[in-house]
Amino acid sequence: MDTSLIGLFCIVDDFCQVFLPHWKASLLEHQDKQRNKPSRMSTSEIMTIMIYFHQSHYRNFKHYYQREVQGHLKKYFPKAVSYNRFVELMPTILLPLCFFIAAQRKTPTGIYFVDSTVLRVCHHKRSHQNRVFKGLAKKCGSMMGWFYGFKLHLIVNDMGELMAFKLSQATTDDRVVLPEIAQGLTGKIIGDKGYISQDLFNRLYEKGLQLINKIRKNMKNRLMPIIDKILLRRRGIIESVFDQLKNISQIEHSRHRSVNNFMVNILAGLAAYCLQEKKPSLNIQRNLLTN
Repeated sequence: MDTSLIGLFCIVDDFCQVFLPHWKASLLEHQDKQRNKPSRMSTSEIMTIMIYFHQSHYRNFKHYYQREVQGHLKKYFPKAVSYNRFVELMPTILLPLCFFIAAQRKTPTGIYFVDSTVLRVCHHKRSHQNRVFKGLAKKCGSMMGWFYGFKLHLIVNDMGELMAFKLSQATTDDRVVLPEIAQGLTGKIIGDKGYISQDLFNRLYEKGLQLINKIRKNMKNRLMPIIDKILLRRRGIIESVFDQLKNISQIEHSRHRSVNNFMVNILAGLAAYCLQEKKPSLNIQRNLLTN
């Protein structure tokens, strides 16, 4: 018996039991009539399969679906549809996944870390051949070279919990996104040199959030509290989160055939991370006492 899969399904199904009636009522209220072909698979099953993929260590979703869902896990999903039909159903869980992630635990610890990572959708030299993301993805340079795709912006707390996220075009400045995803947060937020901006610092500070980052070599040195120095040295926590999202989960690959399913894959990966029992975390209190 796969207890991890059963536990995951129970969590997802409990959420769907609450969310779906409100969602359907909202669609009726706004007279948003969607003509969708009925599926023999439930929303809970589709969401569970997508999230479980990111916990399975498979690199290819088609292989995972055909070998696991239609194979070893067939007894858990007796009404599993064909792979092609499942791909057609994936967009139906886009909005439920957004709300599912929003419903996960977010502890306002007062200590947060922000950064962005690139999501390549194809090699930048083949960008002119890519039709799926034409007009959406952008070509941009990074520390690792040129890429064609998007940026994923994250804020996590010192416990590794996902506080906020946003997907943007590759050319979007990190400083433009931060005020939007940091709404409602107070305390300290630690970023890299890409977030250096006096105007941004002032805007966040007025809302109770202190932006902390290292200074560039051509900037004047300034005194910094020891606590802030400690937090800057611990900024690697968010890099660990990105590493898990890309190497344990599979939020970045170049086999997407639709924009909606690209989004569903990212959201399912984020949901899988939110449900991890062990996340990258810091013992801030102990560090402060011993430094």
